[in-house]
Amino acid sequence: MKALIEAMAKALVDKPEEVKVTEIDGEKTIVYELRVSPSDLGKVIGKQGKTARSMRTILGAAGTKIGKRCVLEILE
Repeated sequence: MKALIEAMAKALVDKPEEVKVTEIDGEKTIVYELRVSPSDLGKVIGKQGKTARSMRTILGAAGTKIGKRCVLEILE
């Protein structure tokens, strides 16, 4: 999952070396924190949040396969 988020984010940004994903594992939920360069933040979020929403949808679908709820947080 972590690699999936990194791959999606690195494909979107201008500075892929600054993409960092941390995983916080809970009992029924996994929270993924995505950090990108401040100049690339808009590219990851997209117009009206459509890109971020799409990434969350893909993550949620992949999460059902492992039986856990997956949450993506985009941090500054």
